[in-house]
Amino acid sequence: MRQVQFVEEEYYHIYNRGVDKRKIFMGDEHKDRYRFLHDLFEFNDEKYAPAFCRRNLDTRCPTVGSADLRKRLVEIICFCLMPNHFHLILKQLKEGGISAFMHKMGQGYAKYFNRKYDRSGALFQGAFQAVHVRTDEQMMHLSRYIHLNPVDIFQPKWKENGINDLKGIRDFLKNYRWSSYLDYIGTKNYPSLINREFIMKSYFKDEKDYEKFVMSGLEEDLSKIQHLLIE
Repeated sequence: MRQVQFVEEEYYHIYNRGVDKRKIFMGDEHKDRYRFLHDLFEFNDEKYAPAFCRRNLDTRCPTVGSADLRKRLVEIICFCLMPNHFHLILKQLKEGGISAFMHKMGQGYAKYFNRKYDRSGALFQGAFQAVHVRTDEQMMHLSRYIHLNPVDIFQPKWKENGINDLKGIRDFLKNYRWSSYLDYIGTKNYPSLINREFIMKSYFKDEKDYEKFVMSGLEEDLSKIQHLLIE
């Protein structure tokens, strides 16, 4: 029985990784990541995606319908895709919305991945983890934590050893297309996928203010807020 109970109009940090910490985006990882992002959009609907979409090994599959006609299950606030895991901040819009959305996502992407790479079995490490975002402090730190995740690719163990190339990290983050960070700092990347208005209007003056806040996290001890992120 899941400890976290999902409630409409509430926000949640959702996380999962590959089974045995395996990669969930492989050799042709750009296409895999595009497919995952497309699925984030496509499966966010009360309607179930057609069978050909779940079977198709192409990067994209035909859309269910116009965005204006969609009945979304969740609102995606932030996301980040890493080689072997992903992070989301979701707002539940419908009763059971997060569970239905994540079930469709997990099943749909795993079927695509297994067919493409000729494998079988579970792709993800069990049920996704979820933390209820209860406070403004938690929301702010969580969005920053998620958007700083790719720094681990550029400089592994930076949290333990400190930053040795601040400009390089800043440039890397501005060129990392697999998160919502670019949309938050004013570069349209996946604007139709996310809703950044809640965070931007609630806590920050503008995109520069948000960028400054995120970069300041490189100098803070993120272990002190670990309890806010994943339980």
